[in-house]
Amino acid sequence: MDFKSILRTFLKIILPLAFGCLLLWFLYRKMDITEIWRVVKEGVRYDIILVSLLFGLFANIVRGLRWGLLISSLGERFKMSNVIYAVLGNYAVNLVLPRVGEVWRCGMITKYDKISFTKLLGTLLIDRVSDTIMVGLITLMIFIFNISFFTSFFAKNPALLEGFQSMFNSIWIYVAVIIFVAVIWFVFTYMSNFTLVQKAKGMLKNVWTGMKSIWYMEHKMRFVIETLLIWGGYFCYFYITFYAFDFTKDLGIVVGLITFTMSSIGVAVPVQGGIGPWHFMVIATLVCFGVNENDAAAFALVVANLGVKRGYVFYGTDGMDWIVRIIRRGGFAAHQPGEQRGSGRCFVMNTRYVLNMN
Repeated sequence: MDFKSILRTFLKIILPLAFGCLLLWFLYRKMDITEIWRVVKEGVRYDIILVSLLFGLFANIVRGLRWGLLISSLGERFKMSNVIYAVLGNYAVNLVLPRVGEVWRCGMITKYDKISFTKLLGTLLIDRVSDTIMVGLITLMIFIFNISFFTSFFAKNPALLEGFQSMFNSIWIYVAVIIFVAVIWFVFTYMSNFTLVQKAKGMLKNVWTGMKSIWYMEHKMRFVIETLLIWGGYFCYFYITFYAFDFTKDLGIVVGLITFTMSSIGVAVPVQGGIGPWHFMVIATLVCFGVNENDAAAFALVVANLGVKRGYVFYGTDGMDWIVRIIRRGGFAAHQPGEQRGSGRCFVMNTRYVLNMN
């Protein structure tokens, strides 16, 4: 690999992974590793853990069906099986490359079903916005009915509250936003004749077309129902694991919902599989409800590891196969149309390729 490929691999894989591992070390450095390991080996009902996997798989299959609704509103023809498979592979890719799985799944559908990459990206943005709204609504509901939890949470983790306050109180945040908006306005107003700017405009137009798909969608109620099924499946996948541990099985569904919501917020941090931030949110939340810190840490390790295995076993080898190629070649990769998945050949989808997609 040349220097650019090495640098790209470092920024996309090694740097986020190092950040996650550093946070993991920070979380676990003062805990009793021997006790945590004892819980992992002897204190877990792994049969219950396996049952929970089915709900995670169900939720992501429904996610594929929901994305298919958005794509169909573009008037494009596609195979639903390809869409579902791309969604499942998305999570395998995200285990190594944070947030790149979303780009990968759009690339897969572009190659298999010949649909504009940028239009797919627009539908994906709507897909993610709907998830953000769901997490926001659940968080708001918890805040209204369990405000005492947030008081306790920030009291036990004052650095978080101080971090939020300093971020929003800093004038440089607002200065950066103003400069960014000004630069974008200048480029699109006074540099509109540049080829790259024209291509960027075309991309944004197609992305906007994809985003408008929700307004032209015929089955809006089905979209809402599938969104509820997705998040219901994710919650069941998470909450069922409570019954695999003696120290969480009696906490109740409300505690399960709060912990699930806080973990979902942790996943928003762009590191592989939420490594580090997810653990922190789960451990800190369980501790607020009286769970021993070592036990909470063991719970986070087992359930997080469950997510990694789910990503590989249930979500296929195609995403993992692609990850090997991105490390070797330093580019986005997917299989050629009509090619057997996992067969080894791929194409490299670099920036120029994406810009040329209409």
